[in-house]
Amino acid sequence: MPNKPSTIRGLMGAAERELTAGPHAERARMDAELLLLHLLGKDRAWMMAHLQDEISGDLIRPYGELLVQRFNGEPIQYIIGEAEFYGLPFHVTPNVLIPRPETEHLVEKVLALVANFHTQRIVDIGTGSGAIAVALAHTLPYAQVTAIDLSALALAVAHGNAKRNGVAIQFLQGDLLTPVAHEQFDIVVSNPPYVPTADRDTLSVEVRDHEPSLALFAGPDGLDIYRRLIPQAFACLTSGGFLALEIGYGQSSAIEALLTHSGFQNIEFLPDLQSIPRVAIAQRP
Repeated sequence: MPNKPSTIRGLMGAAERELTAGPHAERARMDAELLLLHLLGKDRAWMMAHLQDEISGDLIRPYGELLVQRFNGEPIQYIIGEAEFYGLPFHVTPNVLIPRPETEHLVEKVLALVANFHTQRIVDIGTGSGAIAVALAHTLPYAQVTAIDLSALALAVAHGNAKRNGVAIQFLQGDLLTPVAHEQFDIVVSNPPYVPTADRDTLSVEVRDHEPSLALFAGPDGLDIYRRLIPQAFACLTSGGFLALEIGYGQSSAIEALLTHSGFQNIEFLPDLQSIPRVAIAQRP
């Protein structure tokens, strides 16, 4: 970052020009602003009122370092350590997947399904940052929410997010439903890894090089986790209970076959905003 800019407006303008040459030129202005606000600890309203303020010389270097991170493809959420999901703030690190807006469709469907149950016992498999579990617990204060992840580092992030958002969740470490194999739930929900390993090179540099592989890839066809999770979920569900899954592009037929084979009924698929089947719902008889 050159030392020429003397005002906040000038500094952001220089940063925008620098990021325009990077992999996400369309976000250059927004990213330049977010990174500077993060560094200053201010909000956008403050910035708009202080664009002509002179900048301190000791701000140039740390801001430049953040810009280099972003220029090299590091997700903005990891750089600032923050992401929003379902209107709630979440701390995120490279140990967890960044929550996606499309996963909110999964939360909304679970909220609709849970009205069928008095006890509202829910388990979130592969919780990562805790986004799904925290969003559900925040909206359903009387629900019994359990969240499981194989990664202790991910669970530490999720636990912090639960505390931050003022919700009570039981966190357990383990593989899929193994930690609760002898318990029963009304709803099993999961956004598991579903990207085929062969698709690695088609992913953006942000996802491929920075987000955790454990949360992304699931074998040659992306179905490895579903093959194990679906029968385990059937065994853990109460009669009439539901399994709710996020799925990948082109996977609906294979998922339907796996669900049917395990004994699930009333299978349906819900599209995202691009009309792609994104959520699979199935009921244990």
